[in-house]
Amino acid sequence: MVAALENEGVEYIFAIPGEENLDVLDSLRRSKIKLVLTRHEQAAGFMAATYGRLTGRAGVCLTTLGPGALNLTTAAAYAHLGAMPMVMITGQKAIRSSRQARFQIVDIVATMRPLTKMATQIVAAQSIPTLVRDAFRVAQQERPGPVHLELPEDIAADDATADMVPPHVVELPVAPSAAIDRAADMIMAARRPLVMLGAAASRPRLAEPLSAFVRRCGIPFFNTQMGKGAVNAGSNLYMGTAALSERDWVHEAIDQADLIISIGHDTVEKPPFLMGHDGPQVIHVGATPATVEQVYFPQAEIVGDVGAGLAALADRLEGKLPNGQALLGLREGILAHLAERSTEDRFPLTPQRIVHDVRQVIPPDGIVALDNGMYKIWFARNYRTSVANTLLLDNALATMGAGLPSAIAAALIHPDRRVLAVCGDGGFMMNSQELETAVRLKLNLVVLVLEDRAYGMIRWKQDVDAFPDFGLEFGNPDFVAYAKSYGADGSRVGKASELSTMLEAAFEEGGLHLVVVPVDYSENMRVLVKELPPVVQAK
Repeated sequence: MVAALENEGVEYIFAIPGEENLDVLDSLRRSKIKLVLTRHEQAAGFMAATYGRLTGRAGVCLTTLGPGALNLTTAAAYAHLGAMPMVMITGQKAIRSSRQARFQIVDIVATMRPLTKMATQIVAAQSIPTLVRDAFRVAQQERPGPVHLELPEDIAADDATADMVPPHVVELPVAPSAAIDRAADMIMAARRPLVMLGAAASRPRLAEPLSAFVRRCGIPFFNTQMGKGAVNAGSNLYMGTAALSERDWVHEAIDQADLIISIGHDTVEKPPFLMGHDGPQVIHVGATPATVEQVYFPQAEIVGDVGAGLAALADRLEGKLPNGQALLGLREGILAHLAERSTEDRFPLTPQRIVHDVRQVIPPDGIVALDNGMYKIWFARNYRTSVANTLLLDNALATMGAGLPSAIAAALIHPDRRVLAVCGDGGFMMNSQELETAVRLKLNLVVLVLEDRAYGMIRWKQDVDAFPDFGLEFGNPDFVAYAKSYGADGSRVGKASELSTMLEAAFEEGGLHLVVVPVDYSENMRVLVKELPPVVQAK
C-alpha cells in the first residue's frame, strides 16, 4: 500500500491512525512520505482536500474504522461538492475472521458511496497497486473529487508481491469545431457580452489559458466566489464577484448582459445569478457538460479541454468584437460601491475595514483561507485577487470548521508564502484543536478570529426574514490565553488602527500567531439588503 502511494508521488498523509492501521503506520515509518498527525479526523480530511485543491494532485488522509472513518464524512462531502481530489484510506476489522464480533464495525464503504466518486474495500493484497492507481486516476480526472479505499487489518498484514502500475498522462478531449463555431457566432452577435469564471476555472492548470482568453477577447468578466483569482482581478476588465445571487452591485452588469460566457461554472455553488427564460443567453464552457438546473440551462456548450477550447474560441473572436466592452462603463461605479467605508475607524471593526486591512498585509501570492460565516460574503465581494487560488473559500458544501485545517495545508505546501486563516469565533472553535498541529509542525501561520459571540450568518438571515433575535449567541474563551496554552502567540485588537499592524508584526515574527478582532456586523443589513439597487432590466 505505501509503495503504491509512493508510486503516485504522495508527499503527505494527514491522519489519525488506529489499531487497524498499525501495519500501514509501520510501513509509513520507513517511507519518504511525511505523516501529519492531526487532532480530529475531519481536520485531516479538510487538509487532504485542500492539498488536492491547491496542487491538482489527490491529497491523502488515513483513519481507523468506525468512529474515526465516520468523522471523515463531512470532509468527504466538502471535497465532493468542492471538486477537490482526495484519497481516503480507512481501516477495518479482519474480514476472514470475526474474533471481535461486530465491535466498532460500520459499513463505511456503503456510507461513503454517495459522498465519493468511488468507494471500495480491498479484499486481496495483490490488488492494491491496481486499486490505488485507479483511485488516484478517478480522484484527479474531471470532475475531481474524493475516493475511498477500505483496508482491512488482515489484508494489511498479508505478505504479497505485485508490480506497481505506473501513472500516465491523460489528456482531455478537445471540443469539436462545430461547437466552437456556434459559440463564436453567438458571441459576435451579442450586444452586451460578459464572461463569468466559475469554480472549475480555478483549476491550477487553467490560470494562463483563462488570462490569455480574457486578454485576447477584451470582454469584461466577473467571477463566482470559488472562481476568484482565476484571472487577475487587477485587470481593467474585472467587474466584481457575485457574492449574492441577485441585486448586488455586480448584478448591474449581469442584468444588462445579453450573453454570458460561463467558464467552469459548477452548479454546486450558490447561484451567482438566477437564469430565467427572459434573461441573457448562456454559453457553458467546461471539461464536463453542464448540469441543468432551474436557474442554469445554457443554450450552447463547449465541452472538453477548457484551455484548448478557449484558445480556439479566441482565434475566431480576436479583433472581431466591436461590442465586446459594451458593459465596461459600469465597472467604475460597481467597484466604487464595493470600496465604500473600507477605511472607517469605527470600533468594533466593520467587515469592509477588516477585508481592506487584510489585503494590505497579504502580498499578491499570499493565501487567505476562509472558514464559513458572514465574513465570507464580505471577502468574496471586496477582497481583490491577482493570483489563482489565493482566496480559499467554500461556496459548495459551505461547512464551518474548515478554515484552520485548510490554512495548515496551504502553509505546508507553500512555506515561502504568507498564509492567513480567517475564522469566525463559531467556526474556529469547531476545529481549534488543530492549533496544536500547526505548532507541532512549526508552521508560519497567522489565524485571524472575528469575534461577534454569535452564529452571525444565521443571525443575519434571522433579521432579514423578520424573525426575533433568538437562540444564536454564545460565550467564548479568552482566545489570547487559549492560543498561548498551545504554545502560539496571541493578541487582541483594541482599536481599528491596530489590526494591520498586529497582522504585519505577526507575519514578520514568524511561527503561529492568533489575532482576535471584534467585528461589527450591523453593516450587513444596510449594505447587503437596504442599499442594494433594484433589479436592472436590459434596454
